[in-house]
Amino acid sequence: MTRPEWLHVPIGIDAHRWVSRDECRSVLAVVHTIVSGQRLLEAIELIESDPRVQVVFSQAPDTFSNGVADFLRATRGVVLPWEQAVREEFDLAVAASYGSLHQVHAPLLVMPHGAGYGKSFPAGGSPVVYGLDAQRLLHNGKLLAKALVLAHDEEREVLRRQCPEALEASVVVGDPCYDRMMASLPQRDAYRTALGVRPDERVLVVSSTWGLDSLFARFEDLLPRLLEELTPIGYRVVALVHPAAWFGHGRRQVEAWLADCRDAGLVVVDPHVDWRAVIVAADCVVADHGSVGVYAAAAGRPVVLADPPVSIATSTGSAQDLLRRMAPRLVMGEPLEQQLVRAATVAPHIRDQVRKRLTSHPGRSAAELRKAMYRLLGLVEPGRHRQVAPVPPPTESGRWP
Repeated sequence: MTRPEWLHVPIGIDAHRWVSRDECRSVLAVVHTIVSGQRLLEAIELIESDPRVQVVFSQAPDTFSNGVADFLRATRGVVLPWEQAVREEFDLAVAASYGSLHQVHAPLLVMPHGAGYGKSFPAGGSPVVYGLDAQRLLHNGKLLAKALVLAHDEEREVLRRQCPEALEASVVVGDPCYDRMMASLPQRDAYRTALGVRPDERVLVVSSTWGLDSLFARFEDLLPRLLEELTPIGYRVVALVHPAAWFGHGRRQVEAWLADCRDAGLVVVDPHVDWRAVIVAADCVVADHGSVGVYAAAAGRPVVLADPPVSIATSTGSAQDLLRRMAPRLVMGEPLEQQLVRAATVAPHIRDQVRKRLTSHPGRSAAELRKAMYRLLGLVEPGRHRQVAPVPPPTESGRWP
């Protein structure tokens, strides 16, 4: 292990004095996938303006790492090869996935990359919540994370059952993704304008996660039917495809699969556009078991949910589980507009229930997460702290194709 000199050279001044060598801290952002990288960027933004902090990025090994190299280049940050990153020491490492973290030499802060910890899998005859289990959290019996970020107090109870060794490291901060979406609600008109929506149109977002269990893989006739039924009565249909599908299959292939629907009026959201802007712009959402449906419901959008396959299990009492039990189901044999109207009648009740389970600290996640990172860095947290900003419109963060 080495501690490179360049990571500890004073890099600037604050408003009052030069930064001393002893105050400089190095932070490694460990990026496994595009989605985890997007989550990490928002965490890093909470500390990277501090002149005492130098942030570097590295791509960790992962099965779903397609597109990460381009993503990291687009950050315009310092990117270290993984082989170099694991030879060096850092004052803090931040990750939103678990793979290969035992190789990192730094106090680790691990955060979820979706809507909390809502998936479960069978183990020893009983369900285990994925991400809060000993298999993920321990390596050779030793806890990996110095700070395990949770969205809700009840997730501590899951830890108490599944991995009590991690309780001391757990930090309940709330949900940064939800808070950013809430801060973006006043920009709804701007997002709809960027989407090209006329004032008399309603926006239906169809959200699909990745893999053979996803909405688009299981319901290949859904988009053509939605366009045929809803476009003539004033709906704009928008497809929101998970980044793992875009980069796993290749942009060319996904665009080819959607070409006919696009010609028929489908709006296909570019994978670089912040999906939260799309949900804020929406009037209603058709979703599968991915996190987008949970966030859409928490934002008050009517959600029609595709029945998840039996291979997908949600953890009891999680936001995903509540949505799965409460949301109207997609019925391919019934008129689709009627299903959207029914979803609108129950949306306020579902919103309230999902919100309560999604976060224990609504509006506070950025401040709490920042506090946790400064604690691990061993630095006094500066008094200045920006308010949570709305997500940028597509003209700044990407493009509507």
